Amino acid sequence: MMTTGEILATLALLTGAFFFLAGTIGLLRFPDLYTRLHAITKAENIGLGFLSLGLVILSDSWAEALRVILVWILVVLASATNAHLTAQSAERRRIRPWRP
Repeated sequence: MMTTGEILATLALLTGAFFFLAGTIGLLRFPDLYTRLHAITKAENIGLGFLSLGLVILSDSWAEALRVILVWILVVLASATNAHLTAQSAERRRIRPWRP
């Protein structure tokens, strides 16, 4: 029998996996760099947040939970920085957004 914590952790992990899948589909389906960048960055941040939440719930110690949270914060910061630099580089190269 699963405990309440294990059920919540499983739900959080599955939700995180869903967001990663949605981001991957957005990366493959959206028409231009800007929408793809938005889809993958948003899905990565939210998906990793849910995965981190699930791992924090399952962690055995506060130190382990803090490490997971620290990794999540660093990835969110790096992801935002990477998205900004990629979009800025595309703007410099005059890559225009897709218009229907």
